[in-house]
Amino acid sequence: MLNEFKVDVIVGPNLTPNALAVQEVASQAQTPMLALAASASIVEPQDAPKRQWSFKMPQNDSLMARALAGYMAKNNVKTVGFIGFADAYGTSWWNEFSAAAKANGIDVVADERFQRNDTSVTGQVLKLIAARPDAVLVAGSGAPAVLPQKTLVERGYQGRIFQTHGIASPQFLQIGGKDVEGTYFPTGPVVVARELPESHPAQKVAMEFVEQYEAKHGRDSVTQFAGDAWGAYMLLDDAVRRAMRDGKVQPGTPEFRSALRDALEETKELTVPNGVLNITAQDHQGFDERAVVMGVIRGGKFTYAKE
Repeated sequence: MLNEFKVDVIVGPNLTPNALAVQEVASQAQTPMLALAASASIVEPQDAPKRQWSFKMPQNDSLMARALAGYMAKNNVKTVGFIGFADAYGTSWWNEFSAAAKANGIDVVADERFQRNDTSVTGQVLKLIAARPDAVLVAGSGAPAVLPQKTLVERGYQGRIFQTHGIASPQFLQIGGKDVEGTYFPTGPVVVARELPESHPAQKVAMEFVEQYEAKHGRDSVTQFAGDAWGAYMLLDDAVRRAMRDGKVQPGTPEFRSALRDALEETKELTVPNGVLNITAQDHQGFDERAVVMGVIRGGKFTYAKE
């Protein structure tokens, strides 16, 4: 893509380990990358030269972790067991959630990990249950995040189960079935757009996207990830216009790629399906609290958890 087609920007990848690998190549080529993966490690800290060319659409784990810990505290959760992917996603969530939990007076009493392709997590789940937490947080994404929850249910765990924003896809619901009913999770506005109050800053833009997406893919097909991808193109449309406004640079040149990077850093109050972006030289993600709501799985669907 970089050497043969001389692309001016890369959108993706959508998995954290992959994005970190592509980041190395994109930074060497001085080409902006808009990752569709979640971990804040893709863009933080900005003092590393390789991250200066990296941006990302999904909310930082820190933002989601704070919302999740705050919700737990309001709902009388005092102790939590943690089980996450044994990779950068799980590590980032552990770092952010353990800090957010402490700030909210919540004690994290167990820390377990599993591989995305594991077929059994019985050992980890038994340790979690033995710690007797009020709730368990599964820090995974997509279909693999179902396994710990199913195992917890099968082993008779009676506490509450929380997941991260990485689960918001139809595959999670299909595989999880009744075992994931009642699961709470932080999510972007697009996932529950129909139920959001009209006063929510992203509701209108989110609904416009949902209607277009579902017209092609069917009712309840929209995902957090689809909203992130559409947001990337909205962001690029905005940034490219500004990068070319003086007519001094043209696409396909190093000068344009540099101008595009600078324009991305100057994004202000841009509403996309999952929130409102304000990107700076210090913050290459750009979302604030307007980009997170709490969701709950009810009736086999992702729904808005009204507080």
